Amino acid sequence: MFAVGAGGRDFEKAVGGQRGFTLIELLIVVTIIGLIATISVPGLLRARMTGNETSAIASLRSVVTAETSYASGCGSGNYAVALGPLAVGPGGSADGYLSPDLASSLMPTKNGYLYAMAPGAGGIAGPPDCNGTATHSTYYVTAVPVVVGTTGTRGFAGNQSMTIWQNIFGAAPAEPLTAGAGVSPIQ
Repeated sequence: MFAVGAGGRDFEKAVGGQRGFTLIELLIVVTIIGLIATISVPGLLRARMTGNETSAIASLRSVVTAETSYASGCGSGNYAVALGPLAVGPGGSADGYLSPDLASSLMPTKNGYLYAMAPGAGGIAGPPDCNGTATHSTYYVTAVPVVVGTTGTRGFAGNQSMTIWQNIFGAAPAEPLTAGAGVSPIQ
């Protein structure tokens, strides 16, 4: 078989001279992996926040579209003052104007954003809708990050003007929706 010589060199030659990794080599590999993770994690978090913000904008566009359909189909030209009535169609039909994921509670949370709806500024109460629910001549819908800087950095709002507005500081743009410090419409 193999002769055991000085330091087992004959055995090393027989198996190709491979001895495994030293502790220093393993530490270097672990350090490199740690550096790569340190560099990539902030990028991953930014990408997640961008995805959450994109989802919030799309959800607000859905609410604005649902309110327009609701006003013409069930609200006699007026709007819902909460998200719940938008999930119910005319005559109590389950085919509502808005997806149940946004109308599931008074202030639903979706993809790191908290949504809320209320009567808009300067409006008046309207007659009940086709299902007997109160309506209003205006509405104001918001989406704000659950944790500013972690789940999102911008706050969003919309109303019957059908424009989505953003606030780069994380709070919902206040009514009346006008451009100002950190507040602008989304193009």
